[in-house]
Amino acid sequence: MPASSISIREKIGYGLGDTASNIVFQVVINFLLVFYTDVFGISAAAAGTLLLVVRIFDGITDPLVGGMADRTRSRWGRYRPYLLLMALPYAGLAVLAFTTPDLSENGKLVYAYITYTLLMTVYTAINIPYSALGGVITEDTTERASIQSYRFAMAMVGGALVSALTLPLVNLLGQGDKAFGYQMAMAVMAAIAALCFFICFWSTRERVQPEAEVAAAEKQNVAVNFAADFINLFRNSQWAVIAAATFFLLVLVAMRGAVTPFYVTYYFQSESLVSMFVTLPMLAGVAGAVCTNFLTKHFCKARLFNWSMIGVIVTHAALLPLGRDQVYLALVLAMAANFVHMIAIPLIFSMVPDTVDWFAQKGHPKKMAMAYSGHLMALKLGLAFGGASAGWLLGYFDYVPNAEQSERTLNGIVLIYAAGPVICTLITMAVFRYYRLTNAYIAEGMAEDDVSGEVSHRKPATQTVSN
Repeated sequence: MPASSISIREKIGYGLGDTASNIVFQVVINFLLVFYTDVFGISAAAAGTLLLVVRIFDGITDPLVGGMADRTRSRWGRYRPYLLLMALPYAGLAVLAFTTPDLSENGKLVYAYITYTLLMTVYTAINIPYSALGGVITEDTTERASIQSYRFAMAMVGGALVSALTLPLVNLLGQGDKAFGYQMAMAVMAAIAALCFFICFWSTRERVQPEAEVAAAEKQNVAVNFAADFINLFRNSQWAVIAAATFFLLVLVAMRGAVTPFYVTYYFQSESLVSMFVTLPMLAGVAGAVCTNFLTKHFCKARLFNWSMIGVIVTHAALLPLGRDQVYLALVLAMAANFVHMIAIPLIFSMVPDTVDWFAQKGHPKKMAMAYSGHLMALKLGLAFGGASAGWLLGYFDYVPNAEQSERTLNGIVLIYAAGPVICTLITMAVFRYYRLTNAYIAEGMAEDDVSGEVSHRKPATQTVSN
């Protein structure tokens, strides 16, 4: 189908789905750890373990949701119904996760495990079908990159909304009661998220449909097929590269995001600037994602990805020598870091359906939701490890909530915020060296496989239909 058939209106409508996702995603990344330690009342180490355990469990559910979504058949398509059905549970659980019950510390810990687990499960149930939807709006690889650039620009709008409004809403609605303030602030943002999911549902269309024989085969031995689909993901070497790169990128995001309030509040002694440190980099990320839309028209996606990774390394390394009186220079560097980082994120998401197409040319059916579920699993595991590492490292560097920190603790916070992302990005670049689906390779029809020496030219298991 021609790229021009995908309107800007539909791209923006699709992007609103990630605005909704990011309202919860960013508040979890940037505020959940400090909420648990400084408001909810559990230790940093216990909170770090909680983030790890829940996200590992959540990762197990990803392939199940992916398999279910791929096999869903309705008058609204395979993936769009989940946006409609899960929007309200998603909003309600977001509020419960930021509610502080009157319980003992152990009781609070149990409550946190239950509510955070349920929130992440519903997040999976809505975000995997949403991600897969981006792969069936069109089969055009350049247009896919454009759709993902709109998606992540809108995602950063959601992130900026969270970072700009969270603490002011907490203070305004809580009137000195931070526990109540967080609950009410989350209620406002969760309502906005649900509305965005409804708009996304009505604005988008699924144009790439499975072949009839594939749909019939999917009804046979469903449990066995789920397992086979998941195992097949790891036989797709190019998908595995993208999944591994995503894991390390999200370790970076979670580690940096979780420690940002600590970095600004304790290292620079500027708690009033926390919202600015989250909001302005988010807005810089919007600019980065928008730039991706234009850059992919002139440059190879794989090359752009590597360039952005170099930018991430340079900007984070520049943060390491800053003194405690250079808070505004740190803010500028944080904005630059998120700008180049958000050039990469739409690219890597747009590469997922490319790997599915590549694998289909080797004779395998296209399983878009399963591919995105595995990708989201890698993403969540990265978030889990990154968020847990931030909590554990804060404990290792002797962080004490709501107190003046030692020099050792302050230096540790800087290392987590700046050196951690440098290490993660270097590993990402090393992994990405094995990605072969450049623009030139795709343009040639992926006719040669450098690994096996031959690609099967069986008909792919999807067809494009008009809507």
